[in-house]
Amino acid sequence: MKDSYRHKGLRGKLIKVLQEKGIQDEKVLAAMSKIPRHLFLDNAFEEWAYKDVAFPIGSEQTISQPYTVAFQSQLLKIKKGMKILEIGTGSGYQACVLAELKGKVYSIERQQSLFIKTSKLLPEIGYNSIRTLFGDGYLGAPKFAPFDRIIITASCPEIPEALKEQLAIGGKLVAPLGSQEKQTMVRLTRLSENDFHLEPFGKFAFVPFLKGVVKVD
Repeated sequence: MKDSYRHKGLRGKLIKVLQEKGIQDEKVLAAMSKIPRHLFLDNAFEEWAYKDVAFPIGSEQTISQPYTVAFQSQLLKIKKGMKILEIGTGSGYQACVLAELKGKVYSIERQQSLFIKTSKLLPEIGYNSIRTLFGDGYLGAPKFAPFDRIIITASCPEIPEALKEQLAIGGKLVAPLGSQEKQTMVRLTRLSENDFHLEPFGKFAFVPFLKGVVKVD
């Protein structure tokens, strides 16, 4: 799959935009500078790949705005070898950022059509290590728990208890919390078996976090 000098130049401009907007984590910026974001969109929409906007990818889902991806990734404070659970695989772009940050990535998608498409794409573009799962994100992935980091890429009115239980002690969960048009980005740190610390980090807009799965007919 083609990743031209033009694409790399556009990525460089996008990284500068992210820096101007306050993204300071050099590892996150380096990760996003490597990933050919245009490969996650249909060829007809390639021009949108390096604009700092969200974009529809089908199944009523979007590929998140690059700034949002960078912001959530920065909040996670990932270290090499950490086990990470992503809720909402979507296009797979965020999962690739997590993989570039040297995390062991498990990613759940509830839309079977997206799960099939993305599970095929990721190995084709060199991301063989990402474990994609088809299932209900509200239930997490107990088979692979506990996780050092959990990221939710859809808005939730509250953080599901199953995900809190699957978070390792000392682990962090990042999610947009709220049910209205705007949500508050939060970071939840598990201090002990029963104690959690919640930090707010500003307003964002995400598609809603839905229960259950949607299978292909």
